[in-house]
Amino acid sequence: MSELKYAVSSVRRSTLSQQVLEQLIQLLVSGKLKPGDKLPSEIELMEQLEVSRPVLREALRSLETLDIITRKPRGGTYINDKVGSDPFKAMLAVSINNVPAIIEARMTLELGLVTIAAEKITDQQLKKLKDTIDQIREHADSNYGFLDKEFHRIIALSANNPIVEGMIISLLITHEKTDSLIKYREPDITIEHHLAIYEALKNRDPVEAFKQMYRHLSFVRNKILADYENE
Repeated sequence: MSELKYAVSSVRRSTLSQQVLEQLIQLLVSGKLKPGDKLPSEIELMEQLEVSRPVLREALRSLETLDIITRKPRGGTYINDKVGSDPFKAMLAVSINNVPAIIEARMTLELGLVTIAAEKITDQQLKKLKDTIDQIREHADSNYGFLDKEFHRIIALSANNPIVEGMIISLLITHEKTDSLIKYREPDITIEHHLAIYEALKNRDPVEAFKQMYRHLSFVRNKILADYENE
């Protein structure tokens, strides 16, 4: 990977991890880095990109979250073999810290998937969906984010379309990102919204499913952006 030194332009310290992330993604897009390649050591990357270890590690954590790289203890960091088959991950990596864009991406994906889910969701999946709502009610006093994610994952998978499989992975990544930005939980509202979505799916009503999902995601968007813009 000696050519990496010449392929990457220096990153100004003021740009921090986001531009490090963009530089590495650009190397993937241009083909200078390929699935299966091993990245240089952290020390080499720090020297080539002219950034500190914390800045580099933040960028690498984002790539790892997006399943673009795998870091093996004492074995180095590798570009994942299947990254080329999922361009959504690369797009997410570039914009992972653009909160409004991430929220809009999540809304775009979920609103499409929920309408298909209304036509294809199975009785077994509906039962699992209802179980997550019941469990949120039982965990109302704790962090039930993992149950919220499972609710949305079941809906996405119920679309049962191999072409959008990569989109579902991206959806879960955007969900994880937006969930991490929620500063306080409102279980009563979550349960009310999830129940309305569940009932629409149970009734096989794609229009109502879209309407209720939009209501839910709009509420989440407004809540997150209100906190984000006040920081």
